[in-house]
Amino acid sequence: MRTIGIAVLAVLAVWFIAANTASVAVKLWIPTLTLPLWAVLTVTLVVGLVIGWLLARRRTGN
Repeated sequence: MRTIGIAVLAVLAVWFIAANTASVAVKLWIPTLTLPLWAVLTVTLVVGLVIGWLLARRRTGN
């Protein structure tokens, strides 16, 4: 059941990222970058996955 849930979430994330292709302005501390929204969403997803993985690893003690 867990694997199915993860697969469904992964498909939804890919679909959401693929559906959002417009360019957006992203303001960092000083520069403002214009990037495709799919790139911003992908980076956000990857950072979230890494943080979640690190927190889960820390919780299990490995």
